[in-house]
Amino acid sequence: MKTKLLIFPYNGNGLEALGCLDGNYEFIGFIDDESTKQGKKKEGFTVFSREVLQKYREAKLLAVPGSPTTYLNRKKVIASLKIPQTRFATVIHKNAYISPLVKIGFNVLIMAGVVLTSNAIIGNHVCILPNSVIHHDVVLADYILVGSQVVIAGYVKIHDNCYIGSQSSLINQIEIGKNSLVGIGSNVIKSFPPNSRIVGNPARLINN
Repeated sequence: MKTKLLIFPYNGNGLEALGCLDGNYEFIGFIDDESTKQGKKKEGFTVFSREVLQKYREAKLLAVPGSPTTYLNRKKVIASLKIPQTRFATVIHKNAYISPLVKIGFNVLIMAGVVLTSNAIIGNHVCILPNSVIHHDVVLADYILVGSQVVIAGYVKIHDNCYIGSQSSLINQIEIGKNSLVGIGSNVIKSFPPNSRIVGNPARLINN
């Protein structure tokens, strides 16, 4: 029997997640808080309000809010859904490579071409966009967004609630403090403290 699935919100990450679903899921529709987005769409799916969570109590939910400008609100937004951990789905594209030694949490989206090598640990509420490579012994904590074509070398630790911009590279054995943003195309060769905004080659701190 297929698992019913809802996706929150109706955004870019959510739309990309549709292409990651396999035959084990029955997609019910999106959830979004903006009334202007709700209703039947020309593509054939429906965008519901949060009330649909009560209508389909057996359905799993994939929650993928966040962008470079809103990532700091991800934890609050996801918590506001007020559903138990057991209702969250983890969706992995069939063309991702996941080592059998990798540990993955709940409410995780892993898109096509992603590579996760041995002993990597992926926390809860994590989204990894296409063609990113997470090397051995990397730790991604909770509420992290990783853009496309990111390379994270071995033994890196990224703390809660960070955004790692597309095409960035992180050298081995560094840490990125919580609530930090790594800009697109950055080359990170040292550790940075919490609440950092990091850009450039080599990457440096910039003012907020």
